[in-house]
Amino acid sequence: MTTSNFRVVPLQTKIAEAARAAAEAGAADHAVVTTDVPRAYPCRHCLKWANLGERMVLFPFASVPAGHPYSESGPIFVHADRCERYRATEEYPAEFREGRSVRAYNSQHDMIVAEVANGVGPEALIERFLQMPETAFIHVRSASRGCYTMGIERQ
Repeated sequence: MTTSNFRVVPLQTKIAEAARAAAEAGAADHAVVTTDVPRAYPCRHCLKWANLGERMVLFPFASVPAGHPYSESGPIFVHADRCERYRATEEYPAEFREGRSVRAYNSQHDMIVAEVANGVGPEALIERFLQMPETAFIHVRSASRGCYTMGIERQ
């Protein structure tokens, strides 16, 4: 589905590359894992699920920067080998339509509303949240584990 008023913001390439380098250097908070379960290892850079047997880097990511009440760092995955950053930013990634929650934040990084996209496509929540003038940005997360999946910005 093509959208006109928002764009998907996948993890920046420089962050994915830094995570790969840190894992390769043996950083204690970066682990290389091999996928052993389908649809359990989402890459935040290409916005695809890892295939069985693929190597992924698991590392902490601060989705809301330090110094704010809603600051948080949580575990996310990127492919251990380079992957192409998600480019269809006008389209919500089909692979993440199920099991997602949507959170809207204001310009001070305060969460102002959040809902699980149950029975409603994530786009409907995103559209509704963007109608709120105080919404500065949106995060899409795993509904079950709460991990950051992607950002959403106004187009």
